[in-house]
Amino acid sequence: MDNVKKASFSQSLFSVGTLLVLVLYGLMLRPLLLEQSPFPLEIVFLLAAIIAIGQLFYLGFSWSSIQMAVTNKLSKAIPTILLLFAIGLLIGSWLISGTIPMLVYYALKIVSPEHIYIIAFLVPIFFSMCTGTSWGSIATIGLVIITVAQVINADLGIVTGAIVGGAYFGDKMSPLSDTTNIAAMASNVELYQHIKSMLFTTLPSAVLAALGFFALDYIYPAQMNSAVTHIESITLFQQTLSAISSLFNFHYLLMLPPIVILYGSITRKPPLPILILSSLIACFLALIFQSIQLDDVVQTLYKGFDIAMIGTGSEIATHIPEHIGVLFNRGGLYALNEPIIITILVFIYVGAIDCISAMSVLVNKLLSGIKRQFSLVAASLFSSAIVNAITSSQYANSFIVGEAFGKKYDQLNISRKVLSRSLEDTGTMIESLVPWSTTAVFIYASLGVAIQDYWHWQLLSLINIPIAFICAFFAIGFFKDEQTGESIYGQ
Repeated sequence: MDNVKKASFSQSLFSVGTLLVLVLYGLMLRPLLLEQSPFPLEIVFLLAAIIAIGQLFYLGFSWSSIQMAVTNKLSKAIPTILLLFAIGLLIGSWLISGTIPMLVYYALKIVSPEHIYIIAFLVPIFFSMCTGTSWGSIATIGLVIITVAQVINADLGIVTGAIVGGAYFGDKMSPLSDTTNIAAMASNVELYQHIKSMLFTTLPSAVLAALGFFALDYIYPAQMNSAVTHIESITLFQQTLSAISSLFNFHYLLMLPPIVILYGSITRKPPLPILILSSLIACFLALIFQSIQLDDVVQTLYKGFDIAMIGTGSEIATHIPEHIGVLFNRGGLYALNEPIIITILVFIYVGAIDCISAMSVLVNKLLSGIKRQFSLVAASLFSSAIVNAITSSQYANSFIVGEAFGKKYDQLNISRKVLSRSLEDTGTMIESLVPWSTTAVFIYASLGVAIQDYWHWQLLSLINIPIAFICAFFAIGFFKDEQTGESIYGQ
């Protein structure tokens, strides 16, 4: 690389400030004030990378040195990119085998009007953990549950808060989640260590939220009307159960794919081989138990599962509710294209500004007064909330805050596992509470409940965010140094 000195504060501010200006204009001002469509996040990082590279040329860098810096940075993203591809394969294979449909079917069977709120919280947890998608859980299982709630006159605000909270908890705890994988990668933390770290804040929050929804079942019970006697024949809920059981053949061996994932998690096996093994087992089970051909399995791995592959020509195939396709048509090698492309573009940008150490120059200047570990963790929690609220993207939040705070965590001898969970404790958790966020818009579009009606019932986030600060203040979940065995928390 060319022998160029570290950039000045103003040069570093230009590199990072360009991205912030693009984010503010493209993702906030355009949709909120100008009533125009927001810029895609991919385009924001692409433009920021182009400007940053232009600045490097101006400072005297050659193309070969810039290319080498970017390539070196991208090499660190390859393991996570491979994981994202594998997750797409896994989701598709679990669907065509009948594993996910079977889990969904029996989860829905436990829905009861008497405990609609606690069920609305627990069922999406199960689905999100199996599929790694909170939005998918909200738009599918959530839609079924909200329909049941409407029939039995339950409080739709409480039900929506429960659905969203359950979906987000399951997503955070799932090794199949793209945002969970990216938060771990952005902090340079092993995936299962990141999930383990989140247990300190997210698990107690989920327990308290579950107790809250259980109590709400008695405080605000559903006021069932005469329509409840017709639920089994006229509701979307019963149609869903009937369609799933008609399309797929269930067998206890279909639990093998998730058991493999569970085994790999417990024994801390490398996630990529475990994901591939689970997918291969699911493909084999699909050929045994479902009415599909080898070509269907190949197409599922390639472009994703489609319910048209099962039951084609049968009577049930002509009476499948439209939402079943929304529920199960997903997966495949290209399923997670968006996070993969965003990851690549972010690393191109970060690799470019690393040539002049722009991020470290800015962070050292802005955080120079922070000497205590609690102050740094609190700063990263606030930053995650602000960045996610501005960008409406946990991808951007993870990369921006993770890159900005990583070295400072090392300097103050704080495990990066605390950083990785902080990215989600306030970043991921604030999404559904921000009125202008894409998540809030998506929830309204999917469930028909506005944010002002559910935000105060989204107990998981409302509990998790303060717990994250409490754990930071009292050093709960601050890990011991792996070499010395001593606590890495200091005053």
